[in-house]
Amino acid sequence: MVSVSYTCPHCGAVIDVERPPEIADRSVTLTAQPGWEYATLDDPLEAREAADGIVFECGERERTEGCGRPFYLNFVRFESGVELEPDPAEFGGPRFDFRP
Repeated sequence: MVSVSYTCPHCGAVIDVERPPEIADRSVTLTAQPGWEYATLDDPLEAREAADGIVFECGERERTEGCGRPFYLNFVRFESGVELEPDPAEFGGPRFDFRP
């Protein structure tokens, strides 16, 4: 296990989480991605790593002061060995491929 730090995009507080050394993080966002399943820090390690990401509540860790707002760690997702793009593309940004 290694300690990985994530920064709250709301207030800049840093949260440390113990994770396996092989991680596939994509981004940290202010909102949940549509259709993604998020684990919490209270979930067992296996469940957290099997989810599509982790939802944090800023300041939920004892030694971290924060704003109390949620933010989301999004993992890279694969299906049949192919990396899936989030929907909508670019984590909530506009789509430029003209697909509905």
